[in-house]
Amino acid sequence: MLVKESIASRVLDYHFNLKKSIRGLKLPHGVEWLYPYSEKETRRVMTEFYTRYYPDTRPRTMIFGINPGRFGAGLTGVPFTDPVKMKEACGIDNSFNKKPELSAQFIYALITSLGGVEAFYGKFYITSLSPLGFVKDGLNYNYYDDPALARAVRPFILANIRDQIKIAGSGATKAFCLGEGKNYQYFLKVNEEYEFFGEIVPLPHPRWIMQYRRKSMDGYLELYRERLGA
Repeated sequence: MLVKESIASRVLDYHFNLKKSIRGLKLPHGVEWLYPYSEKETRRVMTEFYTRYYPDTRPRTMIFGINPGRFGAGLTGVPFTDPVKMKEACGIDNSFNKKPELSAQFIYALITSLGGVEAFYGKFYITSLSPLGFVKDGLNYNYYDDPALARAVRPFILANIRDQIKIAGSGATKAFCLGEGKNYQYFLKVNEEYEFFGEIVPLPHPRWIMQYRRKSMDGYLELYRERLGA
């Protein structure tokens, strides 16, 4: 049973009702929403995950990604957690195709180095600027890949940032951004305008590290630990 107003109850209520937020929001031609929250297995896995790791109201430090992808949160509903890590690291079995996802590999290497899932999720809360992902021509598509898409979803992203702050109980002093390029520049700009946080701290995106700097992974893990203060 969920504790009333726990982070878990807030997360689940928010994501399971996102269809109301996108009703009438038109995306550019050829772009579709990635919406996993109607899937029974996604809802079950999310409920078990958040009930297990966020059963309380203790504030968490917020880490913002870009938007969910097809093989991570687009399946499991949990940012940077693919079906493999959901089972192996989080202890939650699932019926999803056990295809590993690069970003999840890095994030869970980080989590392991910081003492494991309970220690990490007891301190941090990972989310995304857009809580829903996008697909174009069958491939992952980021909100900033098309200026028309970025404009269309801007109100949705702004509302999401406000809602995520309420969910995580953040004191809104500092947030971390996964990605030092377009995601960071976008987040920095809207933060300067709306003053959500006192500081936005960028981190190299896990997928970029795993694709282009895998041999230096240990160094990037140390950089993450240093910037996160963990």
